[in-house]
Amino acid sequence: MDGAPSPAAFTAMTLNPPLIHITEQSHGVLIALMYAAKDNFTGRAIYDHPLCFLHPHAEACLRKAIAAARGFGLQLQILDAFRPQAAQEALWAVAPNPDYIADPKKGSNHTRGVAVDLTLIGADGQALDMGTPVDTMHPASHHFHAAHSSAIQLNRMKLLTIMLEAGFLHHPREWWHYQLPDAHQYPLVDGHVFMTCVATTGGHGLATA
Repeated sequence: MDGAPSPAAFTAMTLNPPLIHITEQSHGVLIALMYAAKDNFTGRAIYDHPLCFLHPHAEACLRKAIAAARGFGLQLQILDAFRPQAAQEALWAVAPNPDYIADPKKGSNHTRGVAVDLTLIGADGQALDMGTPVDTMHPASHHFHAAHSSAIQLNRMKLLTIMLEAGFLHHPREWWHYQLPDAHQYPLVDGHVFMTCVATTGGHGLATA
């Protein structure tokens, strides 16, 4: 048919559409992006905004996870989602450890918009005890770490169950990290696409200092 996109172009449009803005109001989640504040392993803010974005495929799975968490009487708190390439480079500069930080030359699934870092909040408004803070680069952060108490293991299993049933896969070394299956089939999100998404929210890009 004249004017129809080629198979390659159709695939590109499907895998790399505009990112979806995730907000507390629109999605019923809590958002506390760790790289928009100084309280992270780098000791400085990497983002200059608290704006949260995901690829539409990941956002669709996130909605399923939000509903599942609600069924447990819990709420999701998002700690990181889409991450610009420049931010990935900044993290790698501080901790070039491929066990926990994706080499920016290869690209992070966060930069593809298909990975999300998150935890669970209880009915009392407090985060469930997961045994370690986020971004703890230590075996204690690995799923099923035997030294943790049964209560911590149960909390991690709740998050794991919610996310797996929603269509995500877990990262074996990071209890907080989940991503879409076949994440590497998704292209890295172009910086222009990201800045266009940010501009529509009235935000900015990366921290300048």
